[in-house]
Amino acid sequence: MSWFLSYLKFLRNTDSGMKGKIVVFEGIDGAGTEAQSKRLLQHLRGKKVPCERLYYPNYDNPTGKLIHEYLHADYTLSPDMQLVLYGGDMLLDREKILSFLKEGKIVILDRYFTSTFAYQTLDGLKRETCLRFARMFKLPKPDYVFYLKISPQTSMNRKQMEKGSDVDRNERDVKLQERVARKYDEISRDNAFGRWFTIDGEKPVEEVFRQVRKVLRV
Repeated sequence: MSWFLSYLKFLRNTDSGMKGKIVVFEGIDGAGTEAQSKRLLQHLRGKKVPCERLYYPNYDNPTGKLIHEYLHADYTLSPDMQLVLYGGDMLLDREKILSFLKEGKIVILDRYFTSTFAYQTLDGLKRETCLRFARMFKLPKPDYVFYLKISPQTSMNRKQMEKGSDVDRNERDVKLQERVARKYDEISRDNAFGRWFTIDGEKPVEEVFRQVRKVLRV
C-alpha cells in the first residue's frame, strides 16, 4: 500500500480544484524526454495509477505538421510566429489536459510550453510575453518540470545515432544547442512556469528514472 499512500500525497494540494497533476520532461535535443516520459507512464500504469501521456510537437496535429515543415525547411519564422505556432500545438490539447486533470489523472508531457521559454526566447522574445500568452489562453501550469541536463556534444551524438542524416535544423546546430542549454539552466533556476528539478541526463536511463521516481515518490 506504500505506493498508494505516495500517490495520495502526490495529488495533495493541487491548484484550481483540479485533482490530477502535470509532470513535464524537458531538455535540449537528445536529453531523453521521450524515454523517461514513457517509462513513467509504464511505471504508473503498472501500479494502476490513472495517467496519460502527450508529447510536443505532435506532428499529427495541423499545427504540428507546420512545425515539422518549418524544422525541415530553409525558411525562417520570427520568434513571435514561432510562439504562436508552438503554443497553438499545445492549445489544441488544452481541454483534453484539463479533462484528464479533473478525472484525477497524472498527465505526463514529453515537452510542453516550458520548451518555448528555452527556444523562442533566444532571439529577442521576452519571457513575460510567453507568460502573457500562457495566461491569455489559460494553459495549465505544470506541477513538476524535470530538466534532463546533457551537454550539447552528447545531444549531437545521440541525435546522429538516432536519426542519421534526417536530423532537423535544431538538432544539427551545435551552437544553437549550446545557447538552448544555457537558457534551460537559467529558466530552471528561476522555476519558470512551474517547479523545476534538474537531473543529470548523462547518467544511464535507469539511474535517471530512479531520480525521477525519488522526486515524485512513486
